[in-house]
Amino acid sequence: MELSAVLTPALEGGYVALNPETGTTTQGESIEEALLNLQEATELYLEEFPLTMSGRSLLTTFQVPAHA
Repeated sequence: MELSAVLTPALEGGYVALNPETGTTTQGESIEEALLNLQEATELYLEEFPLTMSGRSLLTTFQVPAHA
């Protein structure tokens, strides 16, 4: 099953990783570690809450004014 991962730099260093399809979130010191931790957390989540996919996720961006 192919799922999405969104990684953002953490304020304290490393990365925060989020899987939008399940809501699982974790972190790691490197991108690789954050992704491995997210994979493990998501696998554990899916053992309890199976996911039925109805299509692929779409990732896009949008802009807001800098002073918002």
